Amino acid sequence: MARRATQIPLDSVQGTHGRAELLRDADRRAAWMLLVDGIPQSHVDLEDPGYLDFEYVRRLGHVIDTAAPTGQPLRVLHLGAGALTLARYVAATRPGSSQLAVEIDAALVGLVRLRLPVRGVRVRVGDARDVLERLRPGCYDLVIADVFAAGRTPAHLTTVEFFSAARRVLDGSGVLAANVADGAPLAHARAQVATARAVFPEAGLVADAGVLRGRRFGNLVLIASPGPIPADRLTRLAAGDPVPGRVLHGEDLTRFAAGAKPVTDANASPSPAPPADAFAR
Repeated sequence: MARRATQIPLDSVQGTHGRAELLRDADRRAAWMLLVDGIPQSHVDLEDPGYLDFEYVRRLGHVIDTAAPTGQPLRVLHLGAGALTLARYVAATRPGSSQLAVEIDAALVGLVRLRLPVRGVRVRVGDARDVLERLRPGCYDLVIADVFAAGRTPAHLTTVEFFSAARRVLDGSGVLAANVADGAPLAHARAQVATARAVFPEAGLVADAGVLRGRRFGNLVLIASPGPIPADRLTRLAAGDPVPGRVLHGEDLTRFAAGAKPVTDANASPSPAPPADAFAR
């Protein structure tokens, strides 16, 4: 999760979960990083929206790439907007897509609209689960959940009830992709796999070997769907990343999650707090 240095603050606001700040990327002319209380949230290249800088965001990009034939428009719900990195990616790679992004922080939304505007993406201010539970059934092809407060996923976005609400808004072959942050012994990630499998017939997990083996705190991308997951294609794409990723699916995923129990609203807790050096830049 290390990041190179950035320079030249553009603007900042005090938001719901801390101070949101935009910093110019020292290595890319039109790129910016969004931080909230010093924790990197998003990286955006305004000249190249197809460029995905963060490791886990690139893997979420692979889920987008495999969710439908190349170039086919998608109906996408983004839970957690940040700087709209993946919404820009969808707009660039799948023109004509219908997208809704949900962000609880109105000040952050205002900052991004002012400084990093993007067309064709609706943004709704509100709690991700509250908005999700009010949407019509079957109205999305893809739901991307990437919500953090102080580096942790809120408890109510980790449960069977949350996954059930996500499944309800997906069409019959739709896909949920969630960013899961964890470190050794990966108890949270294992429980999230068990939770997803309690709701969806198919699931998979993408991460690099260091995170999967508990050698470092990091991000894992959890994928769940009522239909088959393109595990072979995801494996090829993840293997070609700058930091190669592994895909766990089928029996490998069953072994990974062995003994883990699904999380419910009654026993949920936020994801683990990241170590102090997890976001060193």
